[in-house]
Amino acid sequence: MKTFAVFGNPIKQSKSPIIHKLFAKQTGILQNYIKIYVEKNNFNKKIFNFIQNGGIGANITIPFKHEAYKLCNILTKRAQQAGVVNTIKVINSKKILGDNTDGIGLLKDLRNLKFINPTSNILLIGAGGAAQGIILPLIKFGCNITIINRTYERGKNLIKYFNNIKNLNCLKLEDLFKKYDKIKYNLIINATSTSLMGNIFNIPVSIINPDVFCYDLYYNFNITPFLKWCTLHGARKISDGIGMLIEQAAYSFYLWHGIMPNTKKIIKKYKKYN
Repeated sequence: MKTFAVFGNPIKQSKSPIIHKLFAKQTGILQNYIKIYVEKNNFNKKIFNFIQNGGIGANITIPFKHEAYKLCNILTKRAQQAGVVNTIKVINSKKILGDNTDGIGLLKDLRNLKFINPTSNILLIGAGGAAQGIILPLIKFGCNITIINRTYERGKNLIKYFNNIKNLNCLKLEDLFKKYDKIKYNLIINATSTSLMGNIFNIPVSIINPDVFCYDLYYNFNITPFLKWCTLHGARKISDGIGMLIEQAAYSFYLWHGIMPNTKKIIKKYKKYN
């Protein structure tokens, strides 16, 4: 039986094995999909051990998407543009193909939820690998994105990475507090790992209102801290990232097996596990 895995730190909370089990059952494909905890500074060793033991495909989650990118011998166009990798496939038992399915997975989920349109003004919280992987598909869809991050320079570096592409800019956190009453955001996306840590990124309360869509890339057994905070301050239209997780996983599954699962049915079935 072919073996696949998800690599990350933390990894205990990952729902990927459940999702891929549902994909396998739906498509009739036999596969073994496991979680692998990776100590920091030990990513390459874990990946090579996995491959040497017969692993042929994997998903990569925080905080190793940049490292996965550097490890790959071949990159899809999506991965090249994103500069981070969340999916790998072993080719001819030697070469590692890297892809990024985060951006298309997120865009599909946002469109399914009717949280986005081509003129959406998006506030993106975070400038790490998770944020980097989703920017280009949203820009290509037509959206405007403003990045805020604890470290302003990291946000600016992300702008430079995308060659100062139109409709992408970065604000200092203190400037967001000064200008929040002059800028209207249609969608706020939390791409930081604060929800996994039980924390909340500090943004102005006044940018939250009943018409703003609030989306957390991460998910929890209950409502995430970010979404709970948004709801307490007036947000009515919220979603965690479980839909994105399922959609991006489907593109990973397609890369490995050449079959695209029916995600709408999987999202319905997934709810039975929670």
